[in-house]
Amino acid sequence: MSHSNPNQAKVILDHLLIGNRITALDALQHFGCFRLAARIHELRKEGYEIEETIVAHNGKRYASYFIRNCVFAQQELCLA
Repeated sequence: MSHSNPNQAKVILDHLLIGNRITALDALQHFGCFRLAARIHELRKEGYEIEETIVAHNGKRYASYFIRNCVFAQQELCLA
């Protein structure tokens, strides 16, 4: 979380840790984050196993990020 607002990455991580998925549009609307992929990259570098799927909707394709098997888990359980 070195080059970004650490609070922004933290709220995104918290969102993922309780079992939610997030897209770039979600991140912008809910957290004011314009660069979700960069925040995800930072969190992955810290050891979080964040996965992604590509969603196709109305002719558009976008990434949806999530942490598998991490609903209500402690952060340590989600580390690589």
